[in-house]
Amino acid sequence: MRGVFVDANESLAVIMERLEKPGDPRMRINRDADIKPEHYPAVLDGAEIAVVDHTALPTEVAKACTSLKHVVFLGTGARSYMNPEELAELGISVHLIKGYGDTAVAESAIALMWSSARVIAQMDREMRAGNWLREDGMQLTGKTLGLVGFGGIAAEVARIALGSGMKVIAWNRSPKTYPGIDFVDLDTVLATSDVVSIHLLLNDETRGMITREKIAKLKPGVILVNTARAAIVDEAAMIDALASGHIRHAGLDVFNTEPLPKDHPLTKIPNVTLSAHSAFRTPEASENLIDAAWEHCRRIVKG
Repeated sequence: MRGVFVDANESLAVIMERLEKPGDPRMRINRDADIKPEHYPAVLDGAEIAVVDHTALPTEVAKACTSLKHVVFLGTGARSYMNPEELAELGISVHLIKGYGDTAVAESAIALMWSSARVIAQMDREMRAGNWLREDGMQLTGKTLGLVGFGGIAAEVARIALGSGMKVIAWNRSPKTYPGIDFVDLDTVLATSDVVSIHLLLNDETRGMITREKIAKLKPGVILVNTARAAIVDEAAMIDALASGHIRHAGLDVFNTEPLPKDHPLTKIPNVTLSAHSAFRTPEASENLIDAAWEHCRRIVKG
């Protein structure tokens, strides 16, 4: 059984090569991170396993990959790039990797929260333009952080926030407990939190879940952080709330269109801090990610 890492950037390719062990399935690494979906059949060239970082795999394209049986997706957000149910009907199993970057993403969420609270990115932009912008920041000690969704990343966010003197509340779709955290209903999280941070997987249940009506329930002057998936939040409603000041500031790592177009409305709003879907990108997380990908491939070959 053969595999192909279809869209490897150089740093992931190097780790993939280094972590290979004797007896592993043959893995060809395609060092072109910018392949297009229509390139899949040629890149796979009859391989049964596709390791995929970020390239969409439409169902119609998958139909042309006649030998493909397994997709090892490097992360948890495969639904943003493919339809696992439709692929299953073709006999293709999609394997996800969870937990590899919990600390990395959590630290990024915390960084976006602090940067948003102290308006650091906006002051940096203004000073580079020759303007001496001085803004009052939000002091976060004693403030309430509300977590929407509570998996491994949110637990890490909670650990860091509690250690910095914040109160943490959370809502989760299934019952959870965690030391020092009050679990409440979603409307309470939205209405009482000074900072709201999104930590949900994207699926049919969560897509568009933070509606215009939910955004209206946010505490006025709230900071919104999203390192999960952009499609969970009504983008137009969020932009309107930012423009009105109902949302004080947003720290965003994920977008409906990636890369974010330079003329996108979010690039024109001063009270937004943007990062390029990079919350998970640390050497430690990449090591965990590729190690887990290899383990998936080994299990697949062993049946």
